[in-house]
Amino acid sequence: MKLNQLRYIIEVARSGSINEAAKKLYITQPSLSTAIKELEDEFDIQIFTRTSKGVSLTTEGIEFLGYAKQILDQTELLVQHYNKKMPTKQLCSISTQHYAFAVNAFVNLIKKNHTDEYEFTLRETRTHDIITDVATLRSEVGILYLNDFNKKVILRLLKEHNLTFFPLFEADPHVFISAKHPLAKYKIISLEDLEDFPYLSFEQGEYNSFYFSEEILSTVYHKKSIHVSDRATLFNLLHGLNGYTISTGVLSVDLNGSDITSIRLNTDEKILVGWITSQKVQLSQSAQRYIDELKILIQQYGFKLK
Repeated sequence: MKLNQLRYIIEVARSGSINEAAKKLYITQPSLSTAIKELEDEFDIQIFTRTSKGVSLTTEGIEFLGYAKQILDQTELLVQHYNKKMPTKQLCSISTQHYAFAVNAFVNLIKKNHTDEYEFTLRETRTHDIITDVATLRSEVGILYLNDFNKKVILRLLKEHNLTFFPLFEADPHVFISAKHPLAKYKIISLEDLEDFPYLSFEQGEYNSFYFSEEILSTVYHKKSIHVSDRATLFNLLHGLNGYTISTGVLSVDLNGSDITSIRLNTDEKILVGWITSQKVQLSQSAQRYIDELKILIQQYGFKLK
């Protein structure tokens, strides 16, 4: 086993493609495939499964990748300590449901970063993809929510992938609407009040189960329903169609402006927002700082940490 082989494995896992990884590593695809095959043969395991869409980690591969990252991290610390070198480029990847506060924390992380080089990734993506990203170590941290309806299913899926959920805060569900919406002056709002307006939600692709919905009360029937894939489109539809969506009530004026308002939804439901990470690896310093920034923001918004 060579350290370069471990680096190859990590890059292939990140890219999801041997061809793309080879380009980033500046080696030929046959050389990369051979290096992976030699490592698999040495330990008598299969690290990746090959499909027409690319490659994905096997269960053995996920475990192996966790050890590989720890070995490379420790090697880097050893080199820095004895060669008195400055830290190399910082890496950090986050996957999250579509929360403005998650973006805000990411912005604050970068603003406080004092290294000359870094490569950070923020993915606003589908619920199932968040879990997959963290399970395959494509991302170190995932941000999602639990409630009474989805809790059992999501926690079972996390357990199957050796992931842990850490609560951040609990929120009362709120409706996001345009500040010019006919109901914008309401202090509290019910779904009955909203039944003639378009309901906006984030589509979940092939895992379009009610349990993976980013919005609570996902089984409620809506006369008018629109699915979108990104937050900017959703906010445009809030304005253009007098649509609404359901979320935590946390709005960032810096990122979203002041033309969207948040109104308490008349329900006994609660939203427990938290972060997930793999049990097989330790968080990098950058990922831990991101969590710290999340906690600072949440308290600034008036929520108590869990």
